[in-house]
Amino acid sequence: MTAGDLEIIRLFPSYVAKTRIADPMREAIDRGVLATIGELRAGKPDPPDGEVWQSPHGLHKLPAFLPLVTCVSEFAERVLDFLRVGPRSLSITGCWANIVAPRGAVKMHAHPNNFLSGVYYLKVQPGADTINFHDPRPQTAIIRPPVTGLTAYNTDQVVVAVESATLLLFPAWLPHSVDANPTGGLRISVSFNLMFTAYAETMGAPLWGEP
Repeated sequence: MTAGDLEIIRLFPSYVAKTRIADPMREAIDRGVLATIGELRAGKPDPPDGEVWQSPHGLHKLPAFLPLVTCVSEFAERVLDFLRVGPRSLSITGCWANIVAPRGAVKMHAHPNNFLSGVYYLKVQPGADTINFHDPRPQTAIIRPPVTGLTAYNTDQVVVAVESATLLLFPAWLPHSVDANPTGGLRISVSFNLMFTAYAETMGAPLWGEP
């Protein structure tokens, strides 16, 4: 070999931030979420097989969701520190509960007009304890040569394992999906979006200066 050592330079990496909520905060979160779901679904049976139920998207405004909102806000601040984002204020723009019945799935999607998206898992079972993140670069699908093994540089999907009390945050533009629930139990989670509170006033100006 006539060339020198191989150097790999990572360009524009994506990220998913992951943590686990500890007791007793987890107990307070789950109690408020499950009570709200119970009120919203009072008198209704569990979603039928193959379906996904979603609540209205304003649950973050309810007092019962204050423990979760507090944890999400604190975790989002840590993510912004990691990204080295300057002076900022984030607001939750939407928050909703999800119940995934057996054989229910969530198609690939993203969350426009937000900076961060996330999910908190109340109840997952082995076999229904993952979320898929997809390569956001559509042009990489133009040529797909066979590979001898999957790595971060040749895969178009990353599967992230979760458990009950897991909290995830990721860029709102990052496509994600959930495989069909192969278990006989319900998978319960809460999804949410965050955006800079006063983006137009504080961050929306052009990055270049005045002429």
